[in-house]
Amino acid sequence: MMFKHPGLLWLLLILIPIVAWYLWKQRNSNASMGLSSTLGFDSFGLSWKVILMHCCFGLRLIAVAAVIVALARPQTQDHFRTSQVEGTDIAVALDISGSMSATDFQPNRFEAAKDVAGKFINGRENDNISLIVFAGESLSLLPLTNDRAALVNALQNVKLGDLHDGTAIGDGLSSAINRLASGKAKSKSIILLTDGTNNAGDVPPSTAAEIARQKGIKVYTIGVGTNGSVQITDPYGFSTTTMETKIDEASLKSIAQTTGGKYFRARDKRMLQDVFDEIDSLEKTRLDVSRFTQTEEDFMPWVLLALCAFALELICRYTVLRRIP
Repeated sequence: MMFKHPGLLWLLLILIPIVAWYLWKQRNSNASMGLSSTLGFDSFGLSWKVILMHCCFGLRLIAVAAVIVALARPQTQDHFRTSQVEGTDIAVALDISGSMSATDFQPNRFEAAKDVAGKFINGRENDNISLIVFAGESLSLLPLTNDRAALVNALQNVKLGDLHDGTAIGDGLSSAINRLASGKAKSKSIILLTDGTNNAGDVPPSTAAEIARQKGIKVYTIGVGTNGSVQITDPYGFSTTTMETKIDEASLKSIAQTTGGKYFRARDKRMLQDVFDEIDSLEKTRLDVSRFTQTEEDFMPWVLLALCAFALELICRYTVLRRIP
């Protein structure tokens, strides 16, 4: 937290003489009555009203201090800056076909893949990342960007059924290549997650892999899930059916080998960590990264605190602690 007018915080020193004045005033503030002896009143103890009176003074101090802090304009301040960092260009291509609703992953393949991809994006602070989804067709959700919040939000908003069903691996790979074409990093890579066999689209996976090789882009392919009979839930969760799924490992291995990447078989989330370790070892280049953050005023909670403390003091002072002259 930062303050727009931090010098005003010196006004908090005024609380010292206020406390001193209060203590001095308390010495002669109560009425007295001369008695030959006060031993008879020793058993009464200190009245709860006397204690509460001191609490009222504490509330007044809190109100004054909160007003001073509010005047100092506390802010949550972000910055806009451009800097050069070591990084790489990465495109994440995620399969969102109907078979990704299979429940051999918990809660299903699709949600598990989104969760792992989101954690990966959050961990790549200095990389420019693009996000592509594909089913029977491909869709580029975001171009290369370092805005991890935008990437994660876009990823979380993706739903099964957003695209025509099918598995167009070649089209998804082509869209990722097009996004990386504008990148400035020497090291470029694609992470492609799928659980099926190419059965749709206009571009054969082998052709897309050759284009990636010519452009110096490594493709890391990940086969998600298990082969055989799996439970498939429709995008709206109304019905569940059983179907046969099979990952075309030969095609995915060929794509990875053609581009100098690597094929991974992911039967659980932890196996995806191998992909992240591999990307960390890539050659990196200097990138211009622009970061913009916003300044927000945070004085209102302090104003509310001052009002509440002041109101509570008034209520106590003019009800249970009311003095009759």
